[in-house]
Amino acid sequence: MIDLKFLRGLISALDESSIDTLELSRGGTRIRLSKTPAPAAVTAAPALHTHHVSVPAAPAAEPAPAVAMPEAAAAPLVPAPVAAVNHWVEVKSPMVGTFYRSPSPEAPAYVELGGRVARGQTLCILEAMKLMNELESELSGIVREICVENSQPVEYGQVLFRIEPDAGA
Repeated sequence: MIDLKFLRGLISALDESSIDTLELSRGGTRIRLSKTPAPAAVTAAPALHTHHVSVPAAPAAEPAPAVAMPEAAAAPLVPAPVAAVNHWVEVKSPMVGTFYRSPSPEAPAYVELGGRVARGQTLCILEAMKLMNELESELSGIVREICVENSQPVEYGQVLFRIEPDAGA
């Protein structure tokens, strides 16, 4: 069994290096660390009523590391839903569903490209199992990219928006 201190050291070393992926077998346990997240497997899960936007601790040009646990374990040790690109924060989908930019087809979009968003402001709606889930921003800034077309299906972890955070955010 791999101890947690050793695993944290591996994650830290990978994060500080230019290496993208590291695989290691030790004591019958296989560990794969990667800065590029693997495609998420689709599983049945209850619809979420929460929002998710993470701000990286330090801006980086590469995605945050994803940790693949030994083959018997299913849950990652570190969350991987956000990365900074050009100091922009990627807002990723917290669920599988359908992306809607506005509350109804006739209504204006919640946010526009180049528009300002405030912390707690609704960015979009994600429909999952006939439930409408509002995705709220956890930071203030400017919407620099809208990465999904209206009414399109989205996967867990898929980038929906890129927001340039306000200075000091």
